[in-house]
Amino acid sequence: MDKWAIQIANKNYPGIIQLGDVLGVKAKDLPKIDLLIGGSPCQDLSFAGKGKGLEGDRSSLFYQYVRLLKECKPKYFLLENVRMKQEYQDIISDLLGVQPIKINSSLVSAQNRVRLYWTNIPNVTQPEDKGLKLKDILEIDGYVDRDKSYCLDANYFKGGNLKSYFEKHRRQLVFSDNGLCHVGDADLKANQSTKRVYHPEGKAPTLTTMGGGHREPKVITSETTYRKLTPKECSRLQTIPDSYCNGVSNTQKYKMLGNSWTADVIAHLFKGLKDGE
Repeated sequence: MDKWAIQIANKNYPGIIQLGDVLGVKAKDLPKIDLLIGGSPCQDLSFAGKGKGLEGDRSSLFYQYVRLLKECKPKYFLLENVRMKQEYQDIISDLLGVQPIKINSSLVSAQNRVRLYWTNIPNVTQPEDKGLKLKDILEIDGYVDRDKSYCLDANYFKGGNLKSYFEKHRRQLVFSDNGLCHVGDADLKANQSTKRVYHPEGKAPTLTTMGGGHREPKVITSETTYRKLTPKECSRLQTIPDSYCNGVSNTQKYKMLGNSWTADVIAHLFKGLKDGE
């Protein structure tokens, strides 16, 4: 229903047949379906939200997936969603007849993105860790204070701030060379950990009884600059080609990338389709 996402889908795959609102889709109007994939909106399910679970206006669209699964009777199905309260997870598992597998996109990307996947595709396993880090996907030089990005969301276009970043652990930021957290090393004759300089918005290292002699934690006092990830960098976090979302505004790019699946996780899951042929 998102016209911008539809525009990008049609650009990359002109042969797509758009069916529109899922409420109007009926199996009798469709050809034979071999694979049904989906994922209802997560706002009512997410721990981060305060929704009504599977009865919420958005996440209740899950039941449309169940309806089409029964009507179409595909050979394979795949449903994705966020981590949620166990009661909601149990309802979904009971209706689909399978337990979910939890996969963190960090195994195949530079992003921490834990998701649940319900599927009857055979031989599903955890992907191998590709060892990708956030610094590996930057197109503009900058300092990052962690190996993996925080999870992208559809509101990333709004940008972030230090308070949200440090207190809520959301909306990944990239920093200038004077950065934050471990921002550099003091010019001291000492071991590596003793020389580290930290930003006041971050966490201090563990205090020890080894006071004096420049052993105390050190903090930077200059201004910190930061930026949000670029659309191209967000595409890389979702393991999508750099130019995939070209053709719409940056705001729409951020929204659809935050709503999307990590492509390489899905590709990994689909390897099992060959085993089921």
